[in-house]
Amino acid sequence: MNPTFNLPHPNRRQMLAGLASFASFAAVGTGGTAFAQGAKYPSKAVTLVVPYSAGGGTDIVGRLMAQRLSELWGQSVVVDNRTGANGVIGSSTVARSAPDGHTLLLVVGSHAVNPVLMKSLPYDTDKAFTPITNIANSPSVLVVQANGPYKTLADLLAAARKEELGCGYSEGQTRLTGELIRQVGNLKLTGVPYKGGAPIMVDIIGGHLPMGVTSVLTALPHVRSGALRVVGVAADRRMPLFPDAMTFKEAGLNGVESLSWYGLFGPAGLPAPIVAQINQDLKKVAADPVVQKQMHDQGADITLTPPAEFRTFLASETKKWSLVAQRGGITAE
Repeated sequence: MNPTFNLPHPNRRQMLAGLASFASFAAVGTGGTAFAQGAKYPSKAVTLVVPYSAGGGTDIVGRLMAQRLSELWGQSVVVDNRTGANGVIGSSTVARSAPDGHTLLLVVGSHAVNPVLMKSLPYDTDKAFTPITNIANSPSVLVVQANGPYKTLADLLAAARKEELGCGYSEGQTRLTGELIRQVGNLKLTGVPYKGGAPIMVDIIGGHLPMGVTSVLTALPHVRSGALRVVGVAADRRMPLFPDAMTFKEAGLNGVESLSWYGLFGPAGLPAPIVAQINQDLKKVAADPVVQKQMHDQGADITLTPPAEFRTFLASETKKWSLVAQRGGITAE
């Protein structure tokens, strides 16, 4: 229903006021946002919420993308690390934000797994966010202390069949990856939760934790420094970055595959033109050979999947890890 203007003797000022009122009404009536065709985005600083600790794989990807988008947009893109509850605290912040594209969320597999592991969430995962793109993928890896007792995946698996060993994880997917390894290998593993990948690395290096499941991006700096060793890769082939690290399939554990994916979201109701622009701008960023090399050197493959394809992938991930949780008797807490 269009508004009616009662202007018996309109002057220029009244006409402009009336048109402004109509524009405001139209914006509200088409999705609650004033973003219009041709409007400049972003019009102010953008906050990229990373709901995990600084130094982890998600933080590394987030800061690289933030730097490049800042340069492209001419606006600051600030990484905000809001840790806690396997990413839920930071995600909640974005779910409550205005759908104008100035608050975005970068998460990993926990986003699709949290509904499996948590009885209640402060948001509906499927409805509270707008999937934008899957920025990059890399396989999950199993890491140990470089100078510790386990030199190969075979050594570690043999030990874990004889005695109870702790396995660190930082979010839902890494927890379930460890559980999948336990199930397929018939191992004595106990999951040890952390708020981010970086603290896991610190405890393994310090000899306080035997092993941990993490992303390549989180592990790599410590592997290069000589402090950590990657012994297992949850992929169908070995990685050039870690040529000595076996795949789990090579070690006799078929079906242990787990991608660390880095997904970008906005709050629900994010206008399609903004989603499309962010996708196009990320493609411009990814086309830079320097960025490609940076991501490749970190063991990540740039994907930039379309929103619809990303949504389908999210559903498949939730289904896959739900089955792992059911088999392991892991119930929502």
